[in-house]
Amino acid sequence: MISDLHIAPAKDSKLQTVLQHAIDHKTKPPGSLGRLELLAAQIGQIQQTASPVLRDPAIIVFAGDHGVVAEGISAFPQDVTWQMVENFLAGGAAINVFARQNGIALHIVDSGVRHEFGQRDGLTDRKVAPGTQNFAKQAAMSPVQCAEAIRHGRELVRGLSGNVLGFGEMGIGNTTAAAAVMHKLTGIPVADCVGAGTGLSPQGIRHKQQVIEAAVALHAGVTAPQEVLACFGGLEIAMMTGAMLEAAQRRMVLLIDGFIVSSALLVAARLQPAILDYCVFSHQSDESGHARMLDALQVSPVLKLDLRLGEGTGAALVYPMVQAAVNFLNQMATFGDARVSEKTAD
Repeated sequence: MISDLHIAPAKDSKLQTVLQHAIDHKTKPPGSLGRLELLAAQIGQIQQTASPVLRDPAIIVFAGDHGVVAEGISAFPQDVTWQMVENFLAGGAAINVFARQNGIALHIVDSGVRHEFGQRDGLTDRKVAPGTQNFAKQAAMSPVQCAEAIRHGRELVRGLSGNVLGFGEMGIGNTTAAAAVMHKLTGIPVADCVGAGTGLSPQGIRHKQQVIEAAVALHAGVTAPQEVLACFGGLEIAMMTGAMLEAAQRRMVLLIDGFIVSSALLVAARLQPAILDYCVFSHQSDESGHARMLDALQVSPVLKLDLRLGEGTGAALVYPMVQAAVNFLNQMATFGDARVSEKTAD
């Protein structure tokens, strides 16, 4: 399943010197393009060239339901998962708008929705099960189901033509799953992992915390990353994990969205730490645990827009920044080209 997978570090010191020289000799003061300069160097390292090219960007939105919804941890009913998938297919969701705006192909995947869509244009059926089990009572997935979801994620990436891939999700209850995974893999207290999700009241947040704490106690012996994913995660989270691992092995640029997507990346990074070299963390979500998760990963987001929608919206919104980074590296004149005098002294 993942025994054949190895993600090599993207960073190469010789190439970094070449990239930094190219960046520093553009017609600008050193460092004046800020985060774009870091992005340009990172993408050059990923593609192993000082002249990177972005091809056929895509976002995959993985949808799945969660049995833990039975514990009353969501402000919205579970039917919203399949209803939002219908909205994606109709082109009416925020991710549809932002993907269209930025020329990004959008793929919608049924990873495990508790609804039968039938054969539909625009929907990829990779349903492993009609949702997970309630992890407050038993493991969310069997090891076999988790492995199948990871495998499907990898296979989906193999069918793509581009070298930039963003990740999105839809699943009522998945902030609860993500918070549980975060706590188990980082050791951060549950209270600091849990947020409002779809809009819970303070009382609802406390209940959500209590549900996770009880489940953690029930499954106290689960510690290995893939076991944690199977026990507490979602089918869409597991499928994302597999897709991320495959994308990084193929040296793609990974656009990481918010809290739930980052929880899948957290699992992937525990399995293959070098995957972080390939990730652009699009934004810091307004979901309270996300900042702490990013700190645990020791990464910095590009944007902070107070988003907490999911769907891959942050990944779509950061893509123009990625384009700008590549374009200035490839198209901006050097001081020599433009016959502009360089800095002579401090």
